[in-house]
Amino acid sequence: MPVVQPTLEDLGTALREVTFVVVDLETTGGSAHESAITEIGAVKVRGGEELGRFQTLVNPGAPIPAFIQVLTGISDALVARAPRIDTVLPAFLEFARGAVLVAHNAGFDIGFLKAAAAATGHRWPGFRVIDTVTLARHLVSHDEARNHKLSTLATLFGAETTPDHRALHDALATTDVLHALLGRVGNLGVTTLEELASYTSRVTPAQRRKRFLADQLPSAPGVYVFRDGKGRTLYVGTSQNIRARARSYFTASEQRTRMAEMVAAAESIHPIVCQTVLEAQVQEVRLLRAHKPPYNRRSTRPERAVWVKLTDEPFPRLSIVRDVPSDASYVGPFGSRAAAEAAVAAVHEAIPLRQCPTRLGKQPRGSACVLAELGRCGAPCEGRQSLDAYAVLVAEARELLTGNGHAVFTRIADRMRELSEAERFEEAATVRDRLEQLAKGAARSQRLTPLAATPEVLAARRRDEGGWEFACVRYGRLAGAATSPRGADPLPYVETLQATAEVVMAPAAVAAAAKPADHAAALPEETELVLRWLESPGVRIVHLDGEWTCPVGGAGRVREELRLARLGA
Repeated sequence: MPVVQPTLEDLGTALREVTFVVVDLETTGGSAHESAITEIGAVKVRGGEELGRFQTLVNPGAPIPAFIQVLTGISDALVARAPRIDTVLPAFLEFARGAVLVAHNAGFDIGFLKAAAAATGHRWPGFRVIDTVTLARHLVSHDEARNHKLSTLATLFGAETTPDHRALHDALATTDVLHALLGRVGNLGVTTLEELASYTSRVTPAQRRKRFLADQLPSAPGVYVFRDGKGRTLYVGTSQNIRARARSYFTASEQRTRMAEMVAAAESIHPIVCQTVLEAQVQEVRLLRAHKPPYNRRSTRPERAVWVKLTDEPFPRLSIVRDVPSDASYVGPFGSRAAAEAAVAAVHEAIPLRQCPTRLGKQPRGSACVLAELGRCGAPCEGRQSLDAYAVLVAEARELLTGNGHAVFTRIADRMRELSEAERFEEAATVRDRLEQLAKGAARSQRLTPLAATPEVLAARRRDEGGWEFACVRYGRLAGAATSPRGADPLPYVETLQATAEVVMAPAAVAAAAKPADHAAALPEETELVLRWLESPGVRIVHLDGEWTCPVGGAGRVREELRLARLGA
């Protein structure tokens, strides 16, 4: 089992290690865009100990309203020789650098500080913020205090400083309130900053109560599976650190409503430790297919994918299918039937294949449709087009789907430009969209099919922490994964992986004994994950059994040209 050293970020930042800067402002009014700051007071604390103070008056550059002077005791004369905010703000940001900001009714104070940063051209650092008002609403009942004002809470908790609408005094009182509130959440088992934040977020009590489910999970890469009381799979995910990721479902970092519902139903989390991230991603795809968990939104219905293929008959046509025989000429898979239909329409734009759904024998009998009159079909159904003449079109279509069809793609692109030059922009856009769907589906199959037909590829990539990670791929399926430690000879690990990897039958052998849907050794999603890893920087091919190629002038090139054209537009 690989060992991953947990970090503070993985396990949560202990509250005793967090540096808080408790801040309070006095201003000329209630609007951050119409009023200005007249005083900033702040206290820096960590682990219950005071580390420093920041206090300064600020010249607002405008008269202070009389009622504000009475409320705060800050007069025009008092701030006349005080520095302006463009001088004060950088000093405060430096004082608070790396800390968590705390304020009572934080929206007010942080709003003024952000407005000041924008007005003076300073970048706001994006501090984490804790609002003691919101935290108090969760922890202080109305039986204890009639409201959650700073003065009320300071009295309740016996603050050493009485708030009096002067910034530093109010910041000192807020600091005492913060420490009292932290003591209360600590008694409830909240010991990290992430768990504290969950008390001021949409995290439900049910989520917080179940955080113990993640306590015994390993800090290792792999897959985690949430299950209900009957053992049914609710959700599947992957992470480089299973424990850290699973814990996040019980803290403020998880904001998805459906995840709150899932956690409420979950009774256990099952970890599957993997050697590499690629292995974890592949395991996730397989589990999604096997269990179809209700709370996952992707890859749970791979059977909905469709392909476009040339039919096997004397006069072939394009057909949209769900199961593809291993010897068929096809493109895909497509995520929807609409996308597949668009790709078919793109082919018909350039190649006049017949579009009628009936099967034609070598001696076809039938009547031509309107497409023949429009010159978009040679009417083989009436015998106007011979087998040999039609075979030329079929060969062109097959080359487009499976090989170097750049000439045909160019023909479709030329048609798009003709329509655009004729100011038939809607029609041109339709042709473009169809071409993109065709290029996408063809590129996918042209990339995946060669790998799915290759008996074995064994590859390696250096790990950031040292050593190597290895993948053994057989017929597009991840048959095994391994890692070697830093400084070790990688060859024995390669030989062991090759000897112990899963035995995968060739698709043709499977087809002889299985349903059409079972021909492939792996789901397209799995093969695509593997291919993406093989194509990533730094991957080296250690061993190749068979031939692994991809057409140079294939659909991938066309897809890239279309992408660049869109960027240029």
